[in-house]
Amino acid sequence: MRRVLSHGSFLRFYLLLGLALCVVFFIALGGRSFIEQVRREDYREQLAALPMSLMTQQLASVPIDERETLLGDFSEQLGMQLVLRDMNDAQLGYFERSRIERGAVLVAEEPWQLRQRLPTANTSGELWVLEATFDAWSERQWQGSMVLLGEWLAAMPEEEQLAALAELRPGSWPLSLLNALPDDLTTEQQFQLTLGGVITRLVTDKLSITLLYQLPNASGGADQWLQAGPISRGDTLPLNLHLPLLVALMVVLSLIIYLIMRSIESRMARLELAATRIASGRLETRVKVESGDFLGRLGMAFNGMANQVQSLLRGQQEMIRAVSHELRTPVARIRFAVQMVEDMTDQPAIQRQLQGIDADIAELDELVDEILTYARLGGETVNGAELEMALVECRSMAERVIDTLAPLHSGQTLTLVPGPDIELLAEPRYLQRALQNLVGNACRYGKSQVVIRLWDEPRLVRIDVEDDGPGIPFDARADIFKPFARLDDSRARSSGGYGLGLSIVQKIMAGHGGSVTVDSSPALGGARFTLLIPRRDSPV
Repeated sequence: MRRVLSHGSFLRFYLLLGLALCVVFFIALGGRSFIEQVRREDYREQLAALPMSLMTQQLASVPIDERETLLGDFSEQLGMQLVLRDMNDAQLGYFERSRIERGAVLVAEEPWQLRQRLPTANTSGELWVLEATFDAWSERQWQGSMVLLGEWLAAMPEEEQLAALAELRPGSWPLSLLNALPDDLTTEQQFQLTLGGVITRLVTDKLSITLLYQLPNASGGADQWLQAGPISRGDTLPLNLHLPLLVALMVVLSLIIYLIMRSIESRMARLELAATRIASGRLETRVKVESGDFLGRLGMAFNGMANQVQSLLRGQQEMIRAVSHELRTPVARIRFAVQMVEDMTDQPAIQRQLQGIDADIAELDELVDEILTYARLGGETVNGAELEMALVECRSMAERVIDTLAPLHSGQTLTLVPGPDIELLAEPRYLQRALQNLVGNACRYGKSQVVIRLWDEPRLVRIDVEDDGPGIPFDARADIFKPFARLDDSRARSSGGYGLGLSIVQKIMAGHGGSVTVDSSPALGGARFTLLIPRRDSPV
């Protein structure tokens, strides 16, 4: 079943990937089609720019009553139906009106319809639009445009001809005036030019066309020829269209990848957060499973692992508590029996044996108490949720610990370094137990001195317990907080406790959201244990 789910998840992943690629492909295809459409419209506009610009320039330069005659000449020469309209009557849309106000040529096909406004307004401020309608673009429009332009230039002085050409918008018709004919013209072409005809030259390698027309020379001066071209339609997209297409594809692809990776990253971040919480002791944390893909299966496996760990730890704690409670009853019976035997005999040897048994029973009873405390902390101090917090006066608490342990270690000097009073919101009984365990451990391994220092820092309270004993090796500092861990292999009473004291301290600190560390004492040369307890807001 798991293998089927795995194959199904991978299939869904590849389907999503294929869908994303298809989306990118269709976007690219649509972008390509859009750019080709823009290219076609731009080509038509550039093609119509010269005749329309030529006619609008000449119409704007003559009085209104002479425009009808000029329109008739243009219509006969170019094979177009020409109409001059007021812009308000031209039935233009918003975007068409914006383009035509900028001087652009509006082009429509089937049939061809060209529209461009005159460059100047009339005396009342009205703008005129020239509309040209014809069935198809043919050689007549090419040759007619050249003839009209040549006649227009021939009617003005030579020094104004170049300026007049510069004012036109030739579009895809590069215009120039030649003082000599090209060398590759045939005799028939030269003769046709002298008769006032327009010749068309085709360059086959670039599929470009050049038009030539001889300007009428009424003054008898030097002959001039008007050249338009080469006129060609590019086979490749220009750079200014390639670049936006490439950028758009990269943006869309990057956006799709970003959305996919963001979803995966957010789900992995939630999984990481859950793992961190479980590692800090919040065993009830679970991951929300949103789907059945590979991350969903990972979340399900993670939740199963967390359930198993929580169940094992709960069973372990319950077993420890049950065994510890069950041990108290036979220990109490043994102690009662020992006392009865002790009352029934006066022999010194038997009394010494009974005293040793009583000491062993007391040690066993203390061990049971330590185990119960450790098991209880494992269940109650998860993230401090079960601790009953109260204000603790840390200096008074340290003095109580010293008063309790000083009579038991008469050969040690227990000192509390003077300083200000420090209040802390904590669980009083457990915090004092943690400090008492550290001080008792220092008294056990120290030679003659144990020093307690209190530090009041902005966000936490620090308590140092130092001794002048042999210290703790660096390699063993991470292991001493494990349950039943000892630096030596012996289990005699003279060598120390049961290996649970430091584990209990660590549990208490975890319950308060703090920590316990160990290093070397700079003042006494032995070990220095440090309690770091974060400050909490006082309850209202």
